[in-house]
Amino acid sequence: MEIAHLLLIDVVGYSKLLVNEQIEYLQKLHEIVRSTECFREAEKSGKLMRLPTGDGMALLFFQSPEEPVRCALAIAEELKNHQHIQLRMGVHSGPVSQVRDVNETINVAGAGINVAQRVMDCGDAGHILLSKHVAEDLAQYRKWQPHLRDLGECEVKHGLRLHLYNLCKGDVGNPNVPAKLKRRALWKSHDQVRPIRKTLGPIWAFAVAFLFFAAAGAAFYFFSHRAPLSGGLVAPEKSIAVLPFENLSNEKENAYFADGVQDEILSDLAKVADLKVISRTSVMHYRTDARRNLREIAQALGVAYILEGSVQRAANRVKVITQLIDARTDRHVWSHKYERGLEDVFAIQTEMAEKIVAELQSKLSPAEKAAIEEPPTSNLPAYDLYVKAKALIFNSVYNEPGQVLFEAVHLLDETVKRDPSFFLAYCQLVLAHDQIYLRGIDHTPARLALGDAALQSVRRLRPDSGEAHLALAGHLYWGHLDYDRARGELEAAQRLLPNDPLPFLLAAYIDRRQGRWEQSTHNMEHALELDPRNLLVLQQMSLNYESLRRYSDMTAVLDRALAVAPEQIGLRLQRATIDLDWRADSKPLHAAIDSNLAEKAGTTPYIAESLLYLALCERDADAATRALSVMSADGCDRDGIPFSIGWCQGVAARAKGDADAAHAAFTKARNEVSKIVHDQPNYAKAVCALGMIDAALGRKKEAIEEGRRAVELLPVSKDSIDGALLVQHLAIIYAASGKKDAAFEQLSAAAKLPGYLSYGQLRLHPYWDPLRGDPRFEEIVASLAPK
Repeated sequence: MEIAHLLLIDVVGYSKLLVNEQIEYLQKLHEIVRSTECFREAEKSGKLMRLPTGDGMALLFFQSPEEPVRCALAIAEELKNHQHIQLRMGVHSGPVSQVRDVNETINVAGAGINVAQRVMDCGDAGHILLSKHVAEDLAQYRKWQPHLRDLGECEVKHGLRLHLYNLCKGDVGNPNVPAKLKRRALWKSHDQVRPIRKTLGPIWAFAVAFLFFAAAGAAFYFFSHRAPLSGGLVAPEKSIAVLPFENLSNEKENAYFADGVQDEILSDLAKVADLKVISRTSVMHYRTDARRNLREIAQALGVAYILEGSVQRAANRVKVITQLIDARTDRHVWSHKYERGLEDVFAIQTEMAEKIVAELQSKLSPAEKAAIEEPPTSNLPAYDLYVKAKALIFNSVYNEPGQVLFEAVHLLDETVKRDPSFFLAYCQLVLAHDQIYLRGIDHTPARLALGDAALQSVRRLRPDSGEAHLALAGHLYWGHLDYDRARGELEAAQRLLPNDPLPFLLAAYIDRRQGRWEQSTHNMEHALELDPRNLLVLQQMSLNYESLRRYSDMTAVLDRALAVAPEQIGLRLQRATIDLDWRADSKPLHAAIDSNLAEKAGTTPYIAESLLYLALCERDADAATRALSVMSADGCDRDGIPFSIGWCQGVAARAKGDADAAHAAFTKARNEVSKIVHDQPNYAKAVCALGMIDAALGRKKEAIEEGRRAVELLPVSKDSIDGALLVQHLAIIYAASGKKDAAFEQLSAAAKLPGYLSYGQLRLHPYWDPLRGDPRFEEIVASLAPK
């Protein structure tokens, strides 16, 4: 028994072909398959099995789950020149055994090939379908993740339930939901498909946490008129969650439109101060829930009412069906059906919001009524572009951020060309540019200037609006690190947008950057009242506690997050790392990694980062090499320091005692990071990474200069999080350069600051080996030891 990565292929409509056509089709298929690079590589290495299946073939690869997917794409690409041959393909990883058939020919049997067959059988012509097992492995790679679409779960032969994903890359693949899945009784009958969501990790969560809230509209938490729901959060009488609307349109693109309708209703309701409205982040957890238990959802979100509905768009008509439900009693309060011209869609949203406000007997001020009745735009093509861009920004947490955010900017630029007065589009454009700059994708003055220009349009159109104050606050914070001015703008935004959690979240992040940790945590708790299932806020709270070295509180918060999403690998690893940092006990992290590897056929790139860190702490050179073999080409940016793949290769080689290989890898890393510093000379974390590399190469003078410059660019007084991190790395640079006194001065300062420096890291990690044995080092370690 061994794990195989299987690609099953068959010719659609094969039995209807003439015998001559069958022979010709199979001959051409064999020729195409044999010509693919992945087939030739696997065959050359002896890691390939080929099995004929009559109307197609089965290919078994044994090195990586990427192999069958690369092969499928190569075959589909070549078939564009032979469109008369229609294929469907299925990919799965699982156990197989080699057996001999009656002709003494080698064949295979086992669950792996059986499931792969069922996956393929669900497809139509052009489909490349993947099992959930393979898709989750590929989702850890940035190059694959944007092309995976979650089709959900269905039942196939013998009661087997499959969770399937559709692979489409450019014009390769079939983007439609397979016909067989639509016919299944257990399949939710719509054409909506969803991007696969990448597991989240703490490595870059600081940078991306805000994106979840850019599109969120939520009402202020009202403590009066509470109606308790047993087993869940306390629900105010005037509280509602607007669940994702079902897309009943034939065209896949209209899924964005359905999301836009739901989001506009949610945003309209959130403008009413006398309502509690759960933000988009939390309700989107229920998008894939085909059989919603509304009472349980209401209990989890802390609301009394649920709104759900569907949207169907065809030509110039739109049909919206909604129902309002009192979740406490499962009573249908009312149901409405709107079928009008497409140009009336904003009027439908306004009418629906006003009906809900009236039904819940909420107060509606003249200003709130005017805000609800104001349409976002009168240009429907511009609106279509806007909702797609907004979805990209919202989901950029789960996809390769550069590609997704650049696409969002492109769509928003087209939006404002069509409608130069589209105020909300300019707000999203400011956010997109700010995130590209903040996350180091393009950390240049030119990118900052683009954000400035978009912000000028925001302030030109509605200078006194809460959205304008909020956009300016975010831009001052993310782009200019001007915390005091940003805080002033947030105060205005909180007055004008009392129901929006984002002003409170930004205040929490500014508090943290300025060292007001308790106030930061308080503001995050307030945000969670508005957005109770937001994993990133929970994770950010845990990072607050980690920086304060309050590990028991960190444990409780992560346990709460894992109760929401127990499958999240990033959360599980972060939870397991606590014992390493707190008590220098690496066993829980080791067990968590081993457990995940046992569940999956191969190591994922995200786990590879944790595995490399663990391997260095445990001085396990073989594990370090194994982590490198599946690490992303982007490298390992632990704690936000952009270390390239060359750096990771260098520390692994150094762990093995291979000085020549380490020097070559660090030299490669220097070339990689030097380019970043050249283009972004004031990017403190990149300058720090270059200093670490130069220290490893023995370029002591340059390393110390770069480490000092990084601290000067971003001191603790300007940023208590990253500033402390840079002080910690300057201590490492001094230690590696033989400057022990200077190293102890910086290390002593870092140990007294809130930050990621921990007892376990000092006790175990080889970065600190040059200082071991010195009484000063032992004293600092003891100061961080668990009490």
